[in-house]
Amino acid sequence: MPLLDLFWSFLMVFLFVIWIWIIISVLIDVFRNDMPGWLKALWVLGIFLVPLLGVLAYLVVHGSDMRMGYAVPQQRAREDYMDYIHEVAGSSGSTEELEKLARLHTQGVLTDDEFEAQKAKILA
Repeated sequence: MPLLDLFWSFLMVFLFVIWIWIIISVLIDVFRNDMPGWLKALWVLGIFLVPLLGVLAYLVVHGSDMRMGYAVPQQRAREDYMDYIHEVAGSSGSTEELEKLARLHTQGVLTDDEFEAQKAKILA
């Protein structure tokens, strides 16, 4: 088998895998989209009967919606992750602790020596 035939075979397999991936992505978006059920059925029927034309038509009509459909869950996951980090980390750091100490000092709960000792401990 010549090397060019091998390269051509790899290219065709690669393109076929990409084509299947595009069809699956479009079908996932059809079912994720909030269009009426009969319209979803028409899109699925169009994609199965005339795959190239159906997929291209769907990408032209709903391409920007597909992008937003993937971006919103990623943004929500990022926000949930950051909320989790803040929850686990507890306080926001030494500035918050110093503010608490200053409040206690101005309220008269801490003496000047206690305030200075705690401040030095936080800053160290």
